Amino acid sequence: MFSKFTSILQHAVEALAPSLPLQEDFVYHWKAITHYYIETSDDKAPVTDTNIPSHLEQMLVILIQEESEREFGETGPCMEYLLHHKILETLYTLGKADCPPGMKQQVLVFYTKLLGKVRQPLLPHINVHRPVQKLIRLCGEVLATPTENEEIQFLCIVCAKLKQDPYLVNFFLENKFKSLTSKGAPNATSEDVLKGQDSLSTDTGQSCRPEEPSGASGMEHTELEDAPPPQLDDLSTGLDNLSIASLPEATVVRPNQDYNLVNSLLNLTRSPDGRIAVKACEGLMLLVSLPEPAAAKCLTQSTCLCELLTDRLASLYKALPQSVDPLDIETVEAINWGLDSYSHKEDASAFPGKRALISFLSWFDYCDQLIKEAQKTAAVALAKAVHERFFIGVMEPQLMQTSEMGILTSTALLHRIVRQVTSDILLQEMVFFILGEQREPETLAEISRHPLRHRLIEHCDHISDEISIMTLRMFEHLLQKPNEHILYNLVLRNLEERNYTEYKPVCPEDKDVVENGLIAGAVDLEEDPLFTDISPDNTLSNQEWLSSSPPASPDHPKNDGKTEVHKIVNSFLCLVPDEAKSSYHVEGTGYDTYLRDAHRQFRDYCAICLRWEWPGSPKALEKCNLEAAFFEGHFLKVLFDRMGRILDQVVGDLMVRIQRIQDFTPKLLLVRKRLLGLEPEGPIIEHITLLEGVIVLEEFCKELAAIAFVKYHAASTP
Repeated sequence: MFSKFTSILQHAVEALAPSLPLQEDFVYHWKAITHYYIETSDDKAPVTDTNIPSHLEQMLVILIQEESEREFGETGPCMEYLLHHKILETLYTLGKADCPPGMKQQVLVFYTKLLGKVRQPLLPHINVHRPVQKLIRLCGEVLATPTENEEIQFLCIVCAKLKQDPYLVNFFLENKFKSLTSKGAPNATSEDVLKGQDSLSTDTGQSCRPEEPSGASGMEHTELEDAPPPQLDDLSTGLDNLSIASLPEATVVRPNQDYNLVNSLLNLTRSPDGRIAVKACEGLMLLVSLPEPAAAKCLTQSTCLCELLTDRLASLYKALPQSVDPLDIETVEAINWGLDSYSHKEDASAFPGKRALISFLSWFDYCDQLIKEAQKTAAVALAKAVHERFFIGVMEPQLMQTSEMGILTSTALLHRIVRQVTSDILLQEMVFFILGEQREPETLAEISRHPLRHRLIEHCDHISDEISIMTLRMFEHLLQKPNEHILYNLVLRNLEERNYTEYKPVCPEDKDVVENGLIAGAVDLEEDPLFTDISPDNTLSNQEWLSSSPPASPDHPKNDGKTEVHKIVNSFLCLVPDEAKSSYHVEGTGYDTYLRDAHRQFRDYCAICLRWEWPGSPKALEKCNLEAAFFEGHFLKVLFDRMGRILDQVVGDLMVRIQRIQDFTPKLLLVRKRLLGLEPEGPIIEHITLLEGVIVLEEFCKELAAIAFVKYHAASTP
């Protein structure tokens, strides 16, 4: 109480007294702080009961005022005094000892405001970046401490300064000797002792540097750090009285560099306070994006960043309950890592395991965004760690299991993260995980070279329809991703040699004739219509084609292939008998909607393909190995086998079966409207499976027809 009264009295005197020059005022406040340590006999009283916070605040005010009165970049006498007398070094020592109690908090606030409010670059100065470096090591030592908020604010302002001038990060990559011992080390002070960052444990409690003995500690030997900072003469006695605990002798084996700024942020990402954890994640995001190659190398080789990201991803995945409904995995709202706040009580659509699912997807989103923002070499290292430690180590065994429920859940999770990934580098690693890296043509004997790829493709035609549909949807989204290897690995590598072309022996006189890249006698099966027995009454008129398709360029009229494409399109459209069609009864479900959608998808994917520098025309047939047996590849084979059975299940005896269903057309129309959500669910309709199958087949045929036409139209209209 008496100290507070003294502070009030002092401010009153200062207000009445003539203003001192800024430097005298600055020195006065600093001397007032140092005198406290000489005169006080009660070092247990909290710092808030002293004048120290007020003096520190006034020192900041003076420094900011001094800078505002000078040209930018000009260092005034107060700042010179702070640097020359190593005030930051002294404050660091006081904060580390936390004397008086709460002093660490005051020091962190002082550093944060100094770096944040002073415009001139301070970090390049050795008497700034060296104590800043030391203070960084004090952050994140213990979670949920009273100073956690001040620690994260301080670390984030340092990160922001490095973002402004990335070269400064080199001051924070601390050079280390490879092996050191504390025995006989002279002038050891407490700030020279490791605080455990080098053996930072992950969530699993395992050291992420196996070469270091557990619990080892030793001496740090950065340049010029052995000597304690010179103190002001009237402060030295007070500092000598601060108790400094000695640590046991030990030998430490360490990497060449430490990146304690990263290590401290990594510790704070595990804070029980969600706000602190998010701020720490933001700080890491800034650091990984710095373009300095040395920082990127140190980040991935000398810190636990890769291990923490992947181990937390693994632990959150393993925490998911086995009973999570795959539909819930599919439909849970979009995830943003910075907004991972969820209240089960407030959520009307809550389901068992939703909290765990959101936590996993949120952390995966953070990993994805971190890799997306990271410097190239750091991004590659981080993505490879996710591939090896999470995809292969955790997800693959789940996807390869035999339990149908387990397969369904793990495939739903794979589908979800395939949809969610946005980083090109992480996507590439995910693609290699799912499909392998092979690019040579497939053979039947070697389709299981990449076991996961083989298993997932087989699941496209699984005995369980749920597993088949989920796996097919995963491949559908995978094929939509902007990655060349996906399409090449699944399809194109088997078509490059063009041995899908039927090659007939040629006559001697036209043996060497080659026209438009085709050998005489070769029949391109791509041009073969599926059906030739189409009634003229079932074909579309030219006017209908033109009105329902993208407009043709007047300079590039359609070529002679128009007749052939009409045959192909109509072969699809006429596959389902007219008596079994129902789409013309419902507005907005006609063939033209499929044409527009196919045109949009084709245009969008062409834009993606432009960056891959694919050849504009196929390999000339005379350069192809046409003697080899054609194999479309495992993926297309499974899809074609599955599609081939559609005709057996429905069209074979469709006309006979629909004759036996009373009121077939009204029932078919009602089922279609229910599927579209135009009619509420009602009583169960007889033969529902057959009716739904007919509708799906009709829509599927329209989609195939639209794709065939759009492909032809795009090829003939540059």
